[in-house]
Amino acid sequence: MNIISKDIQKAVEILNKEELVAIPTETVYGLAGNIYSEKAVRKIFAMKNRPLFNPLIVHIHSIHQLDEFVSHVPSKARLLANTFWPGSLTMVLKKKPQVPDLITAGKDSVAVRIPNHPVTLALLEQLNFPLAAPSANPFGCISPTTARHVEEYFGNKLQMVLDGGSCQNGIESTIIGFEHDEPVVYRLGAISLDEIEKVVGPIAIKNKSEAAPEAPGMLARHYAPTTTTYLAANVEEAIKSFSDKKIGLLLFCDKVDAPQVVHQEVLSQNADLKEAAANLYAALHLLDKLNLDIIIAERLPDVGLGKSINDRLERATKK
Repeated sequence: MNIISKDIQKAVEILNKEELVAIPTETVYGLAGNIYSEKAVRKIFAMKNRPLFNPLIVHIHSIHQLDEFVSHVPSKARLLANTFWPGSLTMVLKKKPQVPDLITAGKDSVAVRIPNHPVTLALLEQLNFPLAAPSANPFGCISPTTARHVEEYFGNKLQMVLDGGSCQNGIESTIIGFEHDEPVVYRLGAISLDEIEKVVGPIAIKNKSEAAPEAPGMLARHYAPTTTTYLAANVEEAIKSFSDKKIGLLLFCDKVDAPQVVHQEVLSQNADLKEAAANLYAALHLLDKLNLDIIIAERLPDVGLGKSINDRLERATKK
């Protein structure tokens, strides 16, 4: 049975029955269900094998929906929403009581964003509830950026993957929380720190948390291939340490002359960080299927989106 489909109406019907649909966004594919259906939300956690202490992101189609389930929107949050929505910005805001504690891991705040993808915006407009939609992958694994990635993970456990093509930005949203109404970065993501700071000024970063994360995507081990993966500032030196292994490389812009390397994936021949981010997970998926002994990933320049990509690679690799 082919679960991949472009039929938005079919997705509406499945979601209205409290079942799940994988949806495309500009960041990664999400595993979506009605936020007000305990059955659907529990199914998200169960299908992903995701711990219940890890909150979910709520997806809406209009800024006007915020007032339905958020009790306080700081002025800098309004500024960020007006600048970046629809887009790859998630904000963690104080919730109203009707938002289920299951979504927020018992916290008094909820993570919310408007995705910038025409297919999912059209879907959300036809629903009378927002969607909880963490990435459509088993917990801790590489995020999916194509419908095929989702199908390979879940197969017929899922009724439908709504196909919206390859994800344009390729890494998850940037998550901003508010402490005393001042913005704090909880997760680096597809909107760079520089872009955020142009709107609200200098901003604190609080990017990793183990026990009770304030937001999704803060756990130290995440986004990881099953193949043992190392992050290296100097790839050629790292190769020497593994001369007896089948090695795959994940490189920023240039291939390496190393005969013992089985396969090399270059993220952007033009050294374009946006292109590198868009290609990151697809390259990791490909390397992970090659039956390698190890993957060596090159650390990118630690500027702009390079910071976000390095953050994902640090969580995906052995220290």
